[in-house]
Amino acid sequence: MDEGGTPLLPDSLVYQIFLSLGPADVLAAGLVCRQWQAVSRDEFLWREQFYRYYQVARDVPRHPAAMSWYEEFQRLYDTVPCVEVQTLREHTDQVLHLSFSHSGYQFASCSKDCTVKQAPAPRPGQAITTAAPAEQIWSNDLTISLLHSADMRPYNWSYTQFSQFNKDDSLLLASGVFLGPHNSSSGEIAVISLDSFALLSRVRNKPYDVFGCWLTETSLISGNLHRIGDITSCSVLWLNNAFQDVESENVNVVKRLFKIQNLNASTVRTVMVADCSRFDSPDLLLEAGDPATSPCRIFDLGSDNEEVVAGPAPAHAKEGLRHFLDRVLEGRAQPQLSERMLETKVAELLAQGHTKPPERSATGAKSKYLIFTTGCLTYSPHQIGIKQILPHQMTTAGPVLGEGRGSDAFFDALDHVIDIHGHIIGMGLSPDNRYLYVNSRAWPNGAVVADPMQPPPIAEEIDLLVFDLKTMREVRRALRAHRAYTPNDECFFIFLDVSRDFVASGAEDRHGYIWDRHYNICLARLRHEDVVNSVVFSPQEQELLLTASDDATIKAWRSPRTMRVLQAPRPRPRTFFSWLASQRR
Repeated sequence: MDEGGTPLLPDSLVYQIFLSLGPADVLAAGLVCRQWQAVSRDEFLWREQFYRYYQVARDVPRHPAAMSWYEEFQRLYDTVPCVEVQTLREHTDQVLHLSFSHSGYQFASCSKDCTVKQAPAPRPGQAITTAAPAEQIWSNDLTISLLHSADMRPYNWSYTQFSQFNKDDSLLLASGVFLGPHNSSSGEIAVISLDSFALLSRVRNKPYDVFGCWLTETSLISGNLHRIGDITSCSVLWLNNAFQDVESENVNVVKRLFKIQNLNASTVRTVMVADCSRFDSPDLLLEAGDPATSPCRIFDLGSDNEEVVAGPAPAHAKEGLRHFLDRVLEGRAQPQLSERMLETKVAELLAQGHTKPPERSATGAKSKYLIFTTGCLTYSPHQIGIKQILPHQMTTAGPVLGEGRGSDAFFDALDHVIDIHGHIIGMGLSPDNRYLYVNSRAWPNGAVVADPMQPPPIAEEIDLLVFDLKTMREVRRALRAHRAYTPNDECFFIFLDVSRDFVASGAEDRHGYIWDRHYNICLARLRHEDVVNSVVFSPQEQELLLTASDDATIKAWRSPRTMRVLQAPRPRPRTFFSWLASQRR
């Protein structure tokens, strides 16, 4: 401006100059005069800065909750938990899993060091722990410390691998690997009271990577596996009362929930529960992706519409198989199939007419979805099974061990199956339970499984897929950035977590990753010295994230905005642009 306050340059020219500057330079230039300050807050300017800086596709609209492009730029820059504030070294071996309580005041950690951490009720700067191998519960403050450690090896646990708080944070489910006779390994679930830290019950869980989960505040789901043939089995999912040792012998403490047939060496693993009642009020509504470009297929096995059902074989094919097997048994034909393929065909035939069709819930009924990994072609988990749990099934009251089930309903049919066409290595639900996020390592295009014991090779790049559980459709495109390197037969679970605005995952490339759910962009890479096995957001504060690694550490990460608030010696006014302008120093 000249001495009289008249601008020497028109706003349009200043705007064009600012377009060539970076965000920090634009904010710094806004300090020069009132005209430049006004131009530096122009919405069209910050729209261009946003798409250019974050490399978001131009057809992606602004977040529906955002008030301006400037504020949205600031949200992604200032609220992502990417500042390391503490490294916890209490574990002496690989840390496998982390979980937060629903209140956000405590978290639990699982490790291969087989220790148990215990302490009194949480106070600022202290931690409380629970009773399970390498199971720790901590309090949530800027500084986290641990008070006590115990050992679970007397229970013959090798290590713990998963934990989950019940809805009111009074009980903790801890899942681990149990060493049985002759060094055989299975799984076991322990339920611990968070009031007294007493071990309330122990439940066998087979295979151990079923993990287990809560269905209600006092009942949990476990698994068991029964071999039928060389590559054929059935998985039984049980509903267990958490207080088994204190219940009357006249009260049911366990009940068979579902019995599912497994073909080609596949098994049910990684169970979780989604609350369907929350589908109609999502925290963030994601747009559906293009079905033509989706590599995943979702089969509605309970639909009456034949065009929707793409999974089961047609009736004439099944009848032809029956006649062929009859001729083989009578010696009038020579089988052209291998023993394993013949076993699978026989198992499919025997299941016909002995599988209970999916039940449909009454209008307005508060049902839930049981979600798990499974398969139909090979032992590596490449499908997601979804089974509706009706209200009358959410209690251990009623028939025990499948009483009341007719002989013609030996197996339970699934409601939906999602075919991932790759090895599934992680799953997580959004806070509203509407969206399912899946870590998978893709098979090559056109891969055919000829031998169930030799699955196709898997990609090093991990795809983070997203599915809408209300519409049963894949949404958006896959999120990418993280990598894994172990082959099929050595693959392990990499846990992910979802908050209101972000999704985070571990990886084998020694980093944790954070993406924005709306824009599908990677916002941060969180460094460790080894594989990052698990990540978890605080359910009450998404600007706090914890990561767990094979380097035996847990790291706490907070957002730049939170760090400024927590470290400020006293409240003081700050200019609106200081969050980015300070980066130039």
